[in-house]
Amino acid sequence: MHIRKLVLNGFRSYSHAEFMPEPGLNLLYGANAAGKTNVLEAVFLCALGRSHRTSRDVELIGHGLAGAYVGMELETKSGVRLIEIKLRTGDDVNRNPKDKKQVFIDRQRADKAGDLMGVLNVVMFSPEDLALVKASPEVRRRFMDMELCQLYPAYYRKAAMYNAALRQRNALIKEAFNDPIDPEVLDMWNAQLARTGAEVMRSRLSFMDEISTIASDMHRRLTGGKEQLFTYYEPNVPFEAEDAEYAIYDALEASREDDIRRGFTTRGPHRDDIGIKLGDTDVKVYGSQGQQRTAALSLKLSELALMRGVVGESPVLLLDDVLSELDDDRQKALMSSAFDCQCLLTATGTESAAAKKAAALFEVRNGDIKKVIQ
Repeated sequence: MHIRKLVLNGFRSYSHAEFMPEPGLNLLYGANAAGKTNVLEAVFLCALGRSHRTSRDVELIGHGLAGAYVGMELETKSGVRLIEIKLRTGDDVNRNPKDKKQVFIDRQRADKAGDLMGVLNVVMFSPEDLALVKASPEVRRRFMDMELCQLYPAYYRKAAMYNAALRQRNALIKEAFNDPIDPEVLDMWNAQLARTGAEVMRSRLSFMDEISTIASDMHRRLTGGKEQLFTYYEPNVPFEAEDAEYAIYDALEASREDDIRRGFTTRGPHRDDIGIKLGDTDVKVYGSQGQQRTAALSLKLSELALMRGVVGESPVLLLDDVLSELDDDRQKALMSSAFDCQCLLTATGTESAAAKKAAALFEVRNGDIKKVIQ
């Protein structure tokens, strides 16, 4: 899988730009704020229907413009695919709110952004990802969900249904401050949360079982066999696969009074986490910064291997200014994983040893992406 052409119109800092990366390693270099990350953000948008930096699509539109366009020609094992995303400010009161973001796949309009899942697969690695281990559980849940959505597109719908039911239950229990809750209505949302949440938890459990072995092997290579990494799923509600629905329902019933007092749902997969240990040591709490970064790198690199195995082709690897955050050994380990996939790497220059091996150089300056002839 690789991108043949990316077209940006009115997207972030680009009034108009065309980018035709090579199938292998591509280095986009330029000064800070030149727009390098914006290119990776556009690719991420085509893969998951949302930015990795903001939840507000209006921020993706160039200042003072009414709209933006991102178009991508993609070559996959099943043939050439075309992804197009059109964004509008929504200032026009006559425009349907659904038209603020229009997604087209092979020139056919998609009903929702979730239809993009599995068309373009990406693995994104930024300096923030090095904080995956020491960050909040929300970040680790997002790590699981983003990967699952790409590997198994049906998961997107499962997670969306759970989150919709969670919003409804939270809204209902907040009303309890003023009016008594109808027990039958609460039971209905408990049942909905239990049914959809069970599917989410079973998917996460299976995913972590798959990726933990890969991450452990990756970590062993990164540390020269000196450390043994263990990663595992930490569900908020303990369960057995066959009784997950009953486990969630019972937990919701048991926490009913506490939830009403707090004003939100305290039990369920929206509060899951990933356990990360080196031997018997909890890396999230007691690991050094170096250990935490190496564990995060192992988890991110394991995404590549897992996706190759499940999907049958390599994803596009997006590396946003991460080389400067890693020592030489970890740079080499990261770059070696990029040799059998298309990789878009950003940096402020071409000074690093790993960057000098780039198959193609692109200078980003003044809203333009120019290929450099070596």
